[in-house]
Amino acid sequence: MKVTSVKVKKIEKENSRMKGIASILLDDMIAIHDIRIISGDNGLFVAMPSRKTATGDYRDIVHPISQDARDIVESAIIEEYNKEEEPTEE
Repeated sequence: MKVTSVKVKKIEKENSRMKGIASILLDDMIAIHDIRIISGDNGLFVAMPSRKTATGDYRDIVHPISQDARDIVESAIIEEYNKEEEPTEE
Protein backbone atom coordinates (compact mmCIF):
# COMPACT_ATOMS: atom_id res chain seq x y z
CA MET A 1 0.00 0.00 0.00
CA LYS A 2 1.28 3.42 -0.93
CA VAL A 3 -0.08 6.79 0.12
CA THR A 4 -0.09 8.68 -3.17
CA SER A 5 -1.60 11.97 -2.00
CA VAL A 6 -2.15 13.76 1.30
CA LYS A 7 -4.08 16.99 1.84
CA VAL A 8 -4.16 18.65 5.24
CA LYS A 9 -6.23 21.56 6.44
CA LYS A 10 -4.83 22.99 9.66
CA ILE A 11 -7.29 24.14 12.31
CA GLU A 12 -6.19 26.79 14.78
CA LYS A 13 -8.65 26.92 17.65
CA GLU A 14 -7.50 27.94 21.08
CA ASN A 15 -7.72 25.13 23.68
CA SER A 16 -8.62 22.53 21.04
CA ARG A 17 -6.76 19.22 20.74
CA MET A 18 -7.86 18.84 17.13
CA LYS A 19 -5.17 20.43 14.96
CA GLY A 20 -6.37 19.57 11.48
CA ILE A 21 -8.34 17.43 9.05
CA ALA A 22 -6.70 15.26 6.40
CA SER A 23 -7.66 13.43 3.24
CA ILE A 24 -5.48 10.73 1.72
CA LEU A 25 -5.38 8.78 -1.51
CA LEU A 26 -4.13 5.18 -1.40
CA ASP A 27 -2.52 3.63 -4.49
CA ASP A 28 -4.27 6.29 -6.63
CA MET A 29 -7.44 4.22 -6.09
CA ILE A 30 -9.05 4.78 -2.69
CA ALA A 31 -9.75 8.13 -1.02
CA ILE A 32 -10.30 8.56 2.72
CA HIS A 33 -11.59 11.92 3.96
CA ASP A 34 -12.18 13.49 7.39
CA ILE A 35 -9.18 11.99 9.17
CA ARG A 36 -8.68 14.10 12.28
CA ILE A 37 -5.22 15.18 13.44
CA ILE A 38 -5.19 15.26 17.23
CA SER A 39 -2.63 16.62 19.70
CA GLY A 40 -2.26 13.95 22.36
CA ASP A 41 -0.14 13.67 25.48
CA ASN A 42 2.62 11.98 23.44
CA GLY A 43 2.42 14.14 20.32
CA LEU A 44 0.25 14.17 17.22
CA PHE A 45 -1.81 11.18 16.13
CA VAL A 46 -4.62 10.57 13.65
CA ALA A 47 -8.20 9.51 14.35
CA MET A 48 -9.99 7.76 11.52
CA PRO A 49 -13.43 8.94 10.34
CA SER A 50 -16.24 7.68 12.55
CA ARG A 51 -19.97 7.98 13.06
CA LYS A 52 -22.24 7.84 16.07
CA THR A 53 -24.24 4.62 16.49
CA ALA A 54 -27.80 4.29 17.76
CA THR A 55 -26.41 3.43 21.22
CA GLY A 56 -24.40 6.67 21.36
CA ASP A 57 -21.02 5.02 20.81
CA TYR A 58 -18.69 6.01 17.98
CA ARG A 59 -17.56 3.47 15.40
CA ASP A 60 -14.81 3.95 12.81
CA ILE A 61 -16.06 3.97 9.24
CA VAL A 62 -12.59 3.19 7.86
CA HIS A 63 -9.60 1.91 9.76
CA PRO A 64 -6.25 0.19 9.11
CA ILE A 65 -6.23 -3.53 9.86
CA SER A 66 -2.54 -3.83 10.77
CA GLN A 67 -0.14 -1.68 12.76
CA ASP A 68 2.05 -1.36 9.64
CA ALA A 69 -0.86 0.09 7.67
CA ARG A 70 -1.68 2.50 10.52
CA ASP A 71 1.96 3.62 10.67
CA ILE A 72 2.06 4.27 6.90
CA VAL A 73 -1.11 6.39 6.99
CA GLU A 74 -0.24 8.23 10.20
CA SER A 75 3.34 9.07 9.24
CA ALA A 76 2.29 10.40 5.81
CA ILE A 77 -0.37 12.65 7.38
CA ILE A 78 1.83 13.90 10.24
CA GLU A 79 4.69 14.58 7.80
CA GLU A 80 2.40 16.68 5.58
CA TYR A 81 0.98 18.49 8.64
CA ASN A 82 4.48 19.39 9.84
CA LYS A 83 5.61 20.85 6.51
CA GLU A 84 6.06 24.55 6.77
CA GLU A 85 4.54 26.63 4.06
CA GLU A 86 7.28 27.39 1.63
CA PRO A 87 7.59 30.99 0.43
CA THR A 88 6.47 31.50 -3.14
CA GLU A 89 8.75 33.26 -5.56
CA GLU A 90 7.26 36.05 -7.65
